[in-house]
Parts: sequence; C-alpha cells; structure tokens
Amino acid sequence: MRHILVVDDDPAMRAMIADYLRSQNFRVSAVADGAGMSRVLRGGAVDLIILDMKLAHEDGLELMRRLGSPPEAPIIIVTGHRRDEADRVVGLELGADDYVTKPFSLRELLARIRAILRRSEAEGRPRGKVRNYRFSGWQLDMRTRRLTSPTGETLPLTAGEFNLLVAFLRSPQQVLSREQLLAASRLHGEEVFDRSIDVQILRLRRKLEANPSEPKLIVTERGTGYMLATPVDTF
Repeated sequence: MRHILVVDDDPAMRAMIADYLRSQNFRVSAVADGAGMSRVLRGGAVDLIILDMKLAHEDGLELMRRLGSPPEAPIIIVTGHRRDEADRVVGLELGADDYVTKPFSLRELLARIRAILRRSEAEGRPRGKVRNYRFSGWQLDMRTRRLTSPTGETLPLTAGEFNLLVAFLRSPQQVLSREQLLAASRLHGEEVFDRSIDVQILRLRRKLEANPSEPKLIVTERGTGYMLATPVDTF
C-alpha cells in the first residue's frame, strides 16, 4: 500500500483529502505543520507528499527546502490561488513534481498522484529497476535523484532537469526531437512553449559541460533536436 503524506493546516481540507485517498486504497498520514511532517518522515518511508504552500504559521517553501534537493519523496504542492505563480515556480525549481490550485477536484488530485507514482516506478525506484546511470564520469542515482560529478561533487536538479536528463540517458547517442524532450520534461501540457526546451538544455549544459558554449555531452543536431553524445552504463 502506497504511503501518502498530506501537510495542510486546514482540518477540513486535510480530512477530506485523507479520507478520499484512503478510500482509494492508499495509506495516508495527515499533519498540520512542519513538525508533524518531520515526525512522519522519521517514522518510515513515504511514497509521495502533498504540501500546502500557505500554512498559517509556516512557509511551505521553507518546508520544501528542509526536505532537501532532491527531496526524499515526490511532492505535489498546493497553492491557494491561480495568481500565486511565484510560489508555484519556486516550488517546482526546488524539486516539486507537480502542483494543484485550490479549489481542485479530488479526482484530478488522484490522477496526478497516480501519474507521479507511475513515473517514479518507471524511473527505477522500485526493486528490480535501473537504480543508477553512469556516463563520462558522471553518475545519476535514480532513487535519490542525485547527480554526482566526476570529482564527487553533488549537483541539485530541478524536476524538469531530472526528467530531461533521464530522457537522454535512456536513449544515449540517439537524436531526440524537441517534441520528445518536451514530453519527457514538462509538468503540465498547457505550459509548453516553443523555446522552453532550449532553456532546459542550457541549464543542463551549465551543470554538465566543462564549456557550455562548446558542448561535448549534449550536442545540437540542427533542424532535428539534441543528442547525448556518450555511452551510458546502468547498474
């Protein structure tokens, strides 16, 4: 049974989400604050966290920072208004996997939870899947989402950067179109922009390349897309 942690200081909202997810055969821990969140996380593994950004006495973004980068479990952030764009953007940059905006339907929340859990399974978190990729001295741990450089330095990845890198690692030395890479990296289909993939590629290059202006790992195939130009090992 998958374990979902709900962090929301509104008792009615907390109970509504928890009761619904339990009816869908999830194990649910529901808490009101960061102390409760920490207590649950110390008590055992959590498969996904639903975190309200607007807690009464705490900043949801600060709680996200406490979870580390990458966080120890996938996160769906909850924002209170569609205009809270800054919180959503920062939350996604800190490693959140998705977001919902109040008011939201419980069926939509369930669909997003299931999609993230399926993706987590596909990315190798369960037993028997690929746990690590190694390429050109770099190593990506799929369980912790940690990227380690050839010198041993750990580099944080946003959710989009992680998904994009995994797409390259799954198809090394193969040209991937912008459409394929957008499908792998985006969090919401309605937020696809023509040049957004180029921004993500630039961010990855700044982390991976010795000279991002003359890339050797992620190379451009003009008129076609991009390619990870190095062999990849899995273990």
